Amino acid sequence: MSITRPTLILNEAIARRNIARMAGKARRCDVRFRPHFKTHQSAAIGEWFRAEGVRAITVSSVVMAEYFADHGWDDITIAFPVNWLEVETINALAMRVKLGLLVESVETARFLRERLAAPADVWLKVDAGYGRTGLAWDDSAGQAAVAGALAGSERLRLRGLLCHSGHTYAARGEKAIRAVWNESVQRLTAARESLAAAGFPGLELSPGDTPGCTVADDFSGVDEVRPGNFVFHDTMQVEIGTCGWPDVAVAVACPVVALHPERGQIVVYGGAVHLSKERLALPDGRVHYGAVALPVEGGWTLPIPGAFVTGLSQEHGIVSAPPGLLEQVKLGDLLMVLPVHSCLTANLLGRYRTTLGETIPMARF
Repeated sequence: MSITRPTLILNEAIARRNIARMAGKARRCDVRFRPHFKTHQSAAIGEWFRAEGVRAITVSSVVMAEYFADHGWDDITIAFPVNWLEVETINALAMRVKLGLLVESVETARFLRERLAAPADVWLKVDAGYGRTGLAWDDSAGQAAVAGALAGSERLRLRGLLCHSGHTYAARGEKAIRAVWNESVQRLTAARESLAAAGFPGLELSPGDTPGCTVADDFSGVDEVRPGNFVFHDTMQVEIGTCGWPDVAVAVACPVVALHPERGQIVVYGGAVHLSKERLALPDGRVHYGAVALPVEGGWTLPIPGAFVTGLSQEHGIVSAPPGLLEQVKLGDLLMVLPVHSCLTANLLGRYRTTLGETIPMARF
């Protein structure tokens, strides 16, 4: 590989396989597949989804919605609470595409009634147990109040209830992940039934997290799913039990810049500004920022047992290396770091180099 600095390597075949698997599952379950594009942030990779029949997408910001609208996507949900300060841009988007917006307060519902200039779908953001944002799943009065604030609007259509069950990332193993998924769907269903009884029938349900959508036996009871990270997966997904190492589609090629066999460490050019500081715990109490593999023709090996990035500063990565790795690595070599969280790593590095040597750009927001 003619690589001189930290470079995000993408195995296109693995990514396409991951897309095909999730798209096929959604088709079998007869639900809308609205993948989250915040993971890859690339118009070119978006075309891989289009090839699998995807027509509706999720994004995490208004500017990301603009980018994908500019590349032909015309059914876009912004899965982030409405930012009042971007209303003019939101208006422009709503005039171009079928736009979905997230609302979790009466105040925002009223604001949109007054300021939105074109039709849009509205999803009530529901907290099904994650604790980040949204109306509590059992807050029937709060949900009805927001729905009531939207009722009668000529431009706002209350489409359904949306959640991100991010607490699946704290689960370990398929059984535990599936339990969170099932609980989240049950809670969304209960909220929908409560709203129907309050005079708001026919609402759709939209859950979306990679662990839950990956291990769920089926998608019964929901209308659409919105996973994102599954396109690449990462070390975190392997540890959770969502996937195996052969499903991880990205790794960061990092040049070796220093060797310290006396302390069992290798220093690579690849730090927090490349990998992010997302971390996982090791059995001995230390933390790590990615598993380490060796480059091979067409990609990388399976991770080397006991080799992890255990320290990060801005540009430096400190690899704790077993003796066997120390004996075969020399200055100027590359090590491949399988990131803890591929979404953040992709965002930091800003472009992809495929295992076939092609460069794939991504948006810079």
